[in-house]
Amino acid sequence: MEEEAEKLKQLQNEVEKRMSIGSPPNTLASPANLSIEEKMEADGRSIYVGNVDYGATAEELEQHFHGCGSINRVTILCDKFSGHPKGFAYIEFADKDSVQTAMALDDSLFRGRQIKVSIKRTNRPGISSTNRPPRRPFRRAAARASVLYGYRPIRRPRRAAWYTPY
Repeated sequence: MEEEAEKLKQLQNEVEKRMSIGSPPNTLASPANLSIEEKMEADGRSIYVGNVDYGATAEELEQHFHGCGSINRVTILCDKFSGHPKGFAYIEFADKDSVQTAMALDDSLFRGRQIKVSIKRTNRPGISSTNRPPRRPFRRAAARASVLYGYRPIRRPRRAAWYTPY
């Protein structure tokens, strides 16, 4: 048991060394650690690809757009609960000229579907769908009125005097 634990520690140390060799120390290149200017510059080199087939892979998208220029990253967004693809992707190129070349592939066929290609928009800080003001709480005035004033019948609109089948 102790030997296995020692082997696992050695393997983990080797993996950590390999990971640190690939990136310079004290700098992480993940999108969450970039400044606003760097994110805007990366978004200027990126495109949005809509109506992507749910079975498509990043390699297939990269192959479809390889003629446009050098590709840094292909991101296919997935649903966080089920893990299934959402049907759209983002492609980041190495230079801005590739974006205009990729725009020519708008309405092209990819895996039997007509894809939509547009320039990726930059998210503005502070504008989010999650920081909206809270909704008004459900008001139960009718329920409280029955408690305060006793039983009060509910008024319903009159129905037509003739028969309507629908």
